[in-house]
Amino acid sequence: MTTPIDQLHFLTLNVGLAVHEGDWNWKNVNSPFTRLYYVTEGSAKIILPAGTQELRPDHLYLIPSFVTHGYLCDSHFCHYYLHIYEDHESSSALLESWDFPIEIPARALDLELIKRLCDINPTMKLSQSDPMTYDNNPTLIQNIYKNKQRTFCDKVESQGILFQLIARFLKNAKAKIEVSDDRIQKILSHIRREIHEPISISLLADMCCLSKDHFIRLFKKEVGITPHQYINQKKIEKAQLILITDRIPIKNVAYRLAYQDYSYFIRLFKQCTGMTPQEYQNQYRT
Repeated sequence: MTTPIDQLHFLTLNVGLAVHEGDWNWKNVNSPFTRLYYVTEGSAKIILPAGTQELRPDHLYLIPSFVTHGYLCDSHFCHYYLHIYEDHESSSALLESWDFPIEIPARALDLELIKRLCDINPTMKLSQSDPMTYDNNPTLIQNIYKNKQRTFCDKVESQGILFQLIARFLKNAKAKIEVSDDRIQKILSHIRREIHEPISISLLADMCCLSKDHFIRLFKKEVGITPHQYINQKKIEKAQLILITDRIPIKNVAYRLAYQDYSYFIRLFKQCTGMTPQEYQNQYRT
């Protein structure tokens, strides 16, 4: 799967150096941005759904957005952190579309790149390490605004550094969906752009100049699920983002994503996530 570079929109939300003395211990961390770590000293652990990952010096680590995880640290631990936000309104999503390795060996250049990113973004350090202090909508909006207020030169250089660091993980990444048909790739981008609107399967078929039945067969062949299943999956993923970052009634979340039947939205959300929207929201606010 190929994503045009001009469609990639990465923002540096936070970057800095953190030094801990057994005080980096948090549970149920779940964020709308990707975390990248460069470990320089000591040891710690990340508790992931797939198991526990040891953090070692001179290695890079990548934690995708919306992956629930925790941290364990009982001694000296030093690392650079980088929080990367990918514009959820853009037509493509590189960080959501690939399965990245969690750990890769670091190079000397990687450390210099992250240090340079710190130098040109001195106001983007975290004031506290507790995720509850920055995993919320006001802070996210503030950081995005701060990012966009930087000089054009700093934006370009920061974007270039992010591309280089993400490329290190891309070398061993695997596309979640291998789409070879350009028509279906166009449809996936359209769904992403119009995720807040009602999306008609017939309209999608017309965009491909195909009959509805032919379109559904082609889509399932390329993506592995039906268009209806894919649209619902992406809408529920968007609902997860809204529930974590926005403090609005759950019924409004359903309406924002064009679900007029609130009960159906509740059932669909539980089917996709294993819990109701209220349970999901409460889990990440306690």
